[in-house]
Amino acid sequence: MDHGQPFDLSPSPPEEVRAASGTPPRQRHRVLRALGLGLITGAADDDCSAIGTYASAGAKLGPSFLWTAPVTFPMMVAVVYLSAKLGQVAGQGLFGVIRRYYPRWLLYATLVGVMIGNTIEAAADLGGMAAALHLLIPLPIPWIVMGTAGILVALQLWGSYTLIRNIFRWLALALLAYIPAALLAKPDVGAVLKGTLLPRLPFTQESLSLLVAVIGTTLSAYLYTWQSNEEVEEEIAMGRHRLSQRRGATDAELHKSWWDIVTGMAFSNVIMYFIMLATASTLFPAGQTDINTAAEAARALQPLAGQAAGLLFTLGIVGVGFLAVPVMISGAAYDVCQTFGWHHSLHARPYEAKAFYAVIVLVTLIAVGLNFLGVNPMKALVWSGIVQGFSTPPLLLLIMLMTNNRRIMGAQVNSRALNILGWITTGAIFAASAGLVLSWFL
Repeated sequence: MDHGQPFDLSPSPPEEVRAASGTPPRQRHRVLRALGLGLITGAADDDCSAIGTYASAGAKLGPSFLWTAPVTFPMMVAVVYLSAKLGQVAGQGLFGVIRRYYPRWLLYATLVGVMIGNTIEAAADLGGMAAALHLLIPLPIPWIVMGTAGILVALQLWGSYTLIRNIFRWLALALLAYIPAALLAKPDVGAVLKGTLLPRLPFTQESLSLLVAVIGTTLSAYLYTWQSNEEVEEEIAMGRHRLSQRRGATDAELHKSWWDIVTGMAFSNVIMYFIMLATASTLFPAGQTDINTAAEAARALQPLAGQAAGLLFTLGIVGVGFLAVPVMISGAAYDVCQTFGWHHSLHARPYEAKAFYAVIVLVTLIAVGLNFLGVNPMKALVWSGIVQGFSTPPLLLLIMLMTNNRRIMGAQVNSRALNILGWITTGAIFAASAGLVLSWFL
């Protein structure tokens, strides 16, 4: 069985035909949709490198930078919802759709950019998790990197899709640790309200670079492919193994998906806000502005906000790392397999989708290996950001074009309001990526 069936162009059957054929109606599924895929994607967005970025922004600019959280929220919703909508209506993951409707040179170029970005960021996140765990476990960091990677590979190879999804939901809750961590820092309420409601940005290279980094971090490319693919995995969990069974979505289904995404992105955005608040309330007034990693932030918080705040910050890093790294790595495997038409699914056992799981193992090994090259994790993230700067904006542009293409979406093309939000987001991420690259070279 070739999951996805790239050349099956048969129309999507109506709901009553699906039900008659033994496929459960979608309306019976996703009772807890509001705590579903959007929550996992939102939590994965707050990966270890993102936590480091937010912590650094709070430490360097204080509460005056808090406005970036509410401003980026609608952009996050637009990006992830468009990806979810594409997966639901087309019945395929993002790269499967690109393979069917676009030239091969574009498909391969996009794949290379996404693969490099995902692999380097996964490597940096493994290093960030290990540095955080080292604060709790007195073992050499290289041992922690290898042990963590082994656990994650085992989960993906031998865990069922349902098990993985449920574990990810619980791991997402680890991010809630940042709320009490920020409150324990005893923030100045007046300064917090001013920084949240009155956007202002000094026109300095440091502040502009941080703004660009925050936008790039909240709209990472790995979120697009993950969300579209997990929509497909949910369909397969319902018994829709053929593409013809999965194609098409009703207004009610897309409405549920919209609120799932809004819930998940709101969760992610609130966590982003409290991470910045924690360091803005402690490290910034203390003059400790040189924070480069999430682990450094956790270590610096302890003497200023108390042992409990530092411990909560550390636990959040570890919990979300166990979620985000598999999202990046399995996302890369989805992309490769869809590009070449290979069978791919977390529902499949390793012997049923050998190429898919081989890519998971290979990308993990490369990510682990990068931690043994002596490369500074922050420099690795810089190079990852440069690659993402060239791959993410065109990918979002492609998603906008695809979700407005009636050959792909049928009657479910974007509404005017969604197009306005989507094009504003696309323009913002193009400008952010260009600014980030310029700031690094200048």
